[in-house]
Order: sequence, then structure tokens, then C-alpha cells
Amino acid sequence: MSCLALSPHVESPRLRLRGVRPGDLPRLAELANDYDVVKMTGSMPYPYTAADAEAFYEKACAGDPADHATFVLEHEDAPIGVLSFTPGPFARTEIGYWLGRPFWGRGLATEAVRAALGWARGDWRKKLVLACHYADNPASGQVLIKSGFLYTGDVEPKVSKARGEAAPVRWMVWLA
Repeated sequence: MSCLALSPHVESPRLRLRGVRPGDLPRLAELANDYDVVKMTGSMPYPYTAADAEAFYEKACAGDPADHATFVLEHEDAPIGVLSFTPGPFARTEIGYWLGRPFWGRGLATEAVRAALGWARGDWRKKLVLACHYADNPASGQVLIKSGFLYTGDVEPKVSKARGEAAPVRWMVWLA
């Protein structure tokens, strides 16, 4: 089964945001099997296995395109991470993303988030998107600020599956 037809395709200067392919799963599992990557997400376990990548693929393909969009972030013809829009709190769309460690600090996350928000505003007609980041991940906060998000002032605990416990997250909002 392929869910490429369900996912839009977005280009940026260095990235292609596209649907998930079964052939992406080994590379995504390899990149995600890094505690420092997955501890900054809510739903990804550590260790991250091939079975976890398969479950991710099935979930990405099963999402309703009216309120879910999952993109593989492709750089130089290889997957480097994932970005998704899902239903969030208060029936609002929430964005989440992760990049493999070799791609940190190169502006790729900001480029991906900006490209995805452009698609969400233009093609998907979203006017408001929520995001949160763990308080101990200020780099993600900077990605979101550079992409036009503002802090709401709300800080609350959120479970991280990889950490096995809740940690404080800072909520942000983007308005089209």
C-alpha cells in the first residue's frame, strides 16, 4: 500500500516534502533510533525500531486528508525526517516535526516548517496552527519563531514516550 496519493507535494530550495513511501522506512527508523531525536517528541519511543516505522507508515496512510497531512522531508534525494499536521487541542491543527541528528543546525527544519505552513495556508486554507516544543529544546522554539509562531504563555506537562515521563512544553500559535 502506498499513501503518496493522499499526501501533497511541496518544494523548497533544498527540500522536497512528500508522502511517505515504504522504501523510506529503513532510513527513517535508522535516523529516529537516536534518543536525542525522539526524546523531543511526544509519541516516538526509544529505541525506535523497524516495527515502529511500519506503525508510523500505517498511521500516516490512515489519516483523513481533511485534518491530517504527513510529509517525509527529503534532502539530496534521501529522507531526513518527518513533518506532520494533526488535529490538536481545541479542534485546531497542530504541527510537529523531527530531523535526524546529522541534519540539525543547518536551517532545514525552519525551511521545512515555512514550506509546510505556506501549503497549509494556501492549499489547505488553514488560518491558525498550534505547535509546542519541550522547554529543554530551545532550538525547536527558534525554528517556530523564525517560521512566524508566537508564544501563547501556556506551559504544561506533556508525556514523551521516549522519556517515559512528562516534561514541560511551551505552546505557540501561528496565524495566517
